[in-house]
Amino acid sequence: MDWKSMAGRWFRRKACDVKRLIFVLSLGIYDEVPGKFGEWNNAVIGEPLKPFRRAADAIEASGLEYTILRPAWLTDEDIIDYELTSRNEPFKGTIVSRKSVAALITDIIDKPEKHIGENIGINQSVTDGDKPLFM
Repeated sequence: MDWKSMAGRWFRRKACDVKRLIFVLSLGIYDEVPGKFGEWNNAVIGEPLKPFRRAADAIEASGLEYTILRPAWLTDEDIIDYELTSRNEPFKGTIVSRKSVAALITDIIDKPEKHIGENIGINQSVTDGDKPLFM
């Protein structure tokens, strides 16, 4: 991904009066996933996460109102069940459904005052483990 090009788009969005950015990245960009799951996650996707961290840093410095979402490993389950963690908390759980992430995004769009300037992890409750439950 070309981050300079992306930064240019943000400036154009500011010029076009974009008020809010909701950006979905990944768990693990802050090494916030604890224990054996964190070790496994880093071994599997650690290196590819570096650009995601740079994207989060650029968004936070952009001057836009934003919400950054860092979902756990995504599933196609037909379920809405999620809990949130802040940027500075250890990540919980191993999975979350795409439907749950979409529900959170919809809630933020419907209530734009929610989660402004937040960088939050999203996972399905009671899914702690050494690997995602589907592995």
